[in-house]
Amino acid sequence: MTDKYESPLSSRYASPYMLGLFSADKRYGTWRRLWVALAEAEMKLGLPITREQVDELKAHLDDIDYEVVAAREKEVRHDVMAHVYAYGLKAPSAAGIIHLGATSCYVTDNADIVIYRDALRHIRGELLSVMRNLADFAMNTRSIPTLGYTHYQPAQLVTVGKRASLWLQDLYTDLHEVDFALENIKFLGCRGTTGTEASFMDLFEGSGAKIDEMNRLIAADFGFDELFDVCGQTYPRKLDSRILNALSSIAQSCYRMANDIRLLQHDRQIEEPFEKNQIGSSAMAYKRNPMRSERICSLARYLMADSANASMTASVQWLERTLDDSANRRISMPEGFLACDAILRLAMNVTDGLRVNEKIIERTVREYLPFIATENLMMEAVKRGGDRQQLHEIIRRCSMEATARMKQGESCDLLERLANENEFGLSLDEMEKLLEPALYIGRCPEQVERFVEKIKPLLESALNEKAEINL
Repeated sequence: MTDKYESPLSSRYASPYMLGLFSADKRYGTWRRLWVALAEAEMKLGLPITREQVDELKAHLDDIDYEVVAAREKEVRHDVMAHVYAYGLKAPSAAGIIHLGATSCYVTDNADIVIYRDALRHIRGELLSVMRNLADFAMNTRSIPTLGYTHYQPAQLVTVGKRASLWLQDLYTDLHEVDFALENIKFLGCRGTTGTEASFMDLFEGSGAKIDEMNRLIAADFGFDELFDVCGQTYPRKLDSRILNALSSIAQSCYRMANDIRLLQHDRQIEEPFEKNQIGSSAMAYKRNPMRSERICSLARYLMADSANASMTASVQWLERTLDDSANRRISMPEGFLACDAILRLAMNVTDGLRVNEKIIERTVREYLPFIATENLMMEAVKRGGDRQQLHEIIRRCSMEATARMKQGESCDLLERLANENEFGLSLDEMEKLLEPALYIGRCPEQVERFVEKIKPLLESALNEKAEINL
């Protein structure tokens, strides 16, 4: 514990990997790597920079003196220039060529792009892990009949696995969103204060080809083969909007899944993992609260709201840029990634340990199956010479009477009521033979099998790790 505020995303929820990716060391270390890449490219293209200077910069990539940076920033009120100054103290022979021709967004924006790309790749792996868990769960439960619900009212039967495949399909859609965002991340490069590359036209004596090659070399150092075609001082903030929209999409799907699990756990049909010594309530010792699923929903709401920051920022970028994006992005982008990481880790944990209470599910199915089977019973009665409209009225009347009885806490006696109707033409034994749940699940097993088979090749690149939740 400390005497200063610490984000719960850091102390409770996010993974060590994601926390490291958005750490100060990673951010400012990437700045230094960008300065090295710029100096090396400029040296190769004939500017007066020596190999010794580049090597000295490389030798001090990670020994950042944050006290020097803080003191200098307090003096000059500029974070990038404070880091340039601190880097120059470590590499004095290269101090004069650090940041040559660049503007601040060369390091701030390109570093963000690198970090966001790496974070999206990690999110993708976590997403695939959740999908793999759900695919296994769906296949294992694809033939277990369960009561379906529309409007959260009893409806026709589905199967446990078919319902899980709905969650899985949502996440499959999200995977496409993440892949689209990854495929369209481009490097900013070193483009100058308004994106015109005017300073480099001076440095390279009007050679556009050398400027293009410099940017190509720098981008390649960080694993990019494309740059934005045109830009202002910053990369287009539409990229941030696209990224947070993809993360929000994951949050929406995980919320839907977790909320369904919460509803089903209320009915004791499905339960999230519950550890041997876990306490469900400080007052009610018997409780098994769906804490993990509730936390998914809680964090998902935060992330869905957070995504609005990027769309608002993208809409108000005045002309070549305005700085009112900076403070917002320092908070909304990292926290969006940390929240998504936390949600997916929880989802990995939940989907890896879902418990199916088959006896309770079967009991619920049996309770409502007479109502669900009434159409089949009516068709059988028609085959035996009954009048469809008359039979429909008998079923309607008997169903209302049976429902009223159930509302008084009594058992369902619909079949008995129908058997007592001479015009219905079916005995109790004949009707009970038509109450096999497997007759009412349609193509659920086949639908699950076909969908899982379709996505199976993608699941091979899922992260191979168990997600342990912190608290």
